[in-house]
Amino acid sequence: MTHAPHRTDHLPTLRPFRAADASAVARLVTEGVRGHWTYAPEHFREAQPGTRPTRLVAEQGGVVVATARLAPFGEGVPDALRLDVAGDAATFTPLLLAQLAEAPGGFRRVLGVTREDFTEVMTFFHAAGFRNAWQSWGAHLDLTTFDPTPFEPVQERLFLAGYEPERLDPDAPDADWDTLYALHRTGVRDQPRNPTTTPDPLTRDGLRDVIRREEAAFVTRWRGQIVALTRLTPRGKEVDSEGSVTHPDHRRRGVMTALKAHALTWAQGAGHTHAGTGGTVLNLPMLRVNTRLGYRVERMWITWEKEL
Repeated sequence: MTHAPHRTDHLPTLRPFRAADASAVARLVTEGVRGHWTYAPEHFREAQPGTRPTRLVAEQGGVVVATARLAPFGEGVPDALRLDVAGDAATFTPLLLAQLAEAPGGFRRVLGVTREDFTEVMTFFHAAGFRNAWQSWGAHLDLTTFDPTPFEPVQERLFLAGYEPERLDPDAPDADWDTLYALHRTGVRDQPRNPTTTPDPLTRDGLRDVIRREEAAFVTRWRGQIVALTRLTPRGKEVDSEGSVTHPDHRRRGVMTALKAHALTWAQGAGHTHAGTGGTVLNLPMLRVNTRLGYRVERMWITWEKEL
């Protein structure tokens, strides 16, 4: 007995990403994040000959309808791969299976990150057996309406107690960079984190280089000694805030609120119109600081986990 063959021309073709797909993939990924970020074709590159392609596409009728990327999550989470999907949700499962079939060794889990209102991706991760493991918050502040006046009393009180905020001089002496790195390490140790909010490890010189190259760093000194740090990364009209930490001996006094107000005032004066920040939901002290400053919290970001 023979069976009639099933038609397969309605099924998409899965294949490695090619340079010619860049425009289509940029559009799919931008639409997938609802325009929260805008991706350009130059953000997507074809795998080098002889290397495993980290990005696949689903093509139907000559049109790229979906894409998936599976690659190491980052140095901060060395045991995990990260899966990103975008486009036609009906292709997400075959794209995942194709990626897992060629996954590199040495990793024990796959992580996926999506915002809670990106419904098609949330539904996919749940149906594919991923665990809703961690939640993070993002927040934005409209700098065009930011008013630093309410923070002047706490800044004056702290000044009288010996605290002075300033923008860190990129040519600061080595002793300042040593103190700054020790403070950075304290923040890495003390702040609650999840894979999404875990930064790649930095050496002392690496921290200095990234601040000099990309950031504006602000510190608070107490009697000349650096006791608090926050870092801003300018991105066009927006600045992103990260790496905020206060020395344990100087916490719960409003030092970070005053320092971030000082940094945001600088950003406003430099012509930036919006500020962004975020962190794990477990980091309640920083969430309270940003709420006082006027940041508006957005939908949560969910990190999904699946053991390999």
